[in-house]
Amino acid sequence: MKKSEINFQVTLDEQSIPEQIHWTATENPNEGVEETKAIFIGVWDHYHKGTLALPLWTKDMDVLEMKRFYIEVMGSVAESLVKATGDQKMAFQIDDLCRVLTKNLQEEIKAAQQPQA
Repeated sequence: MKKSEINFQVTLDEQSIPEQIHWTATENPNEGVEETKAIFIGVWDHYHKGTLALPLWTKDMDVLEMKRFYIEVMGSVAESLVKATGDQKMAFQIDDLCRVLTKNLQEEIKAAQQPQA
């Protein structure tokens, strides 16, 4: 039986805030340890019938990047939802929300780039 592994290593500061996040995976096409600024892991707890979520990000991650990260996570959820359940309607609704959030984020980025009067 084939097995696959994903490993995360989080370096914390004195207040237990992530400073660095590194990961490796057997299925990663890139070799070696990768660095990232954020991860979001969701695990289904079948006993309690709920999701255990583990969102982590480094303290130097930009807020606008974080917003984009969450929009892209939701887009990935829509894609995997179709593969897992075939529910196109629900996936389209998630994608619609992602489009609205992306537009809002683009406006926020544009406003942040405008010189202050």
